[in-house]
Amino acid sequence: MAKLTLSQLGVTIRSQRDTATVRETADEIGIAPATLSRVERGHTPDLVTFGKLCAWLGVDASEVLGIDPASRKESKATDIAAAHLRTRREIDPELAEALAEVILATQRMLE
Repeated sequence: MAKLTLSQLGVTIRSQRDTATVRETADEIGIAPATLSRVERGHTPDLVTFGKLCAWLGVDASEVLGIDPASRKESKATDIAAAHLRTRREIDPELAEALAEVILATQRMLE
C-alpha cells in the first residue's frame, strides 16, 4: 500500500471495507456507524477514533501523520535514558540529557 495520509483516510477506509456495510465495519472497528460515515466523507476523526481506524487498517498512525517511526523510537529511548540519569540529584538535568544522547550514539555505532 502506498503511504497513507490523513486526507486519504476516508477514501482508504471506504475502499478497504469493500462490500461490508458501514454498520458492519463500524462494529468491527469499535466506533459508531455515524462516525465512520463522517470519516469516509472526509471529516477528521478524534484521536481515539483515529487510533482505532489505523489499527483496523493495519497502518502505523505516526506514518499517517508524517512522523518517522524510527526517529520517534530514538527520541523515546533518549527520553528514557535521560530520565534514569535525572534520578540522580547530583547530575544536572542538561548533563543527563547530553549523557543520554552520547550513550545512545555509542550504542548505534556498535550495532
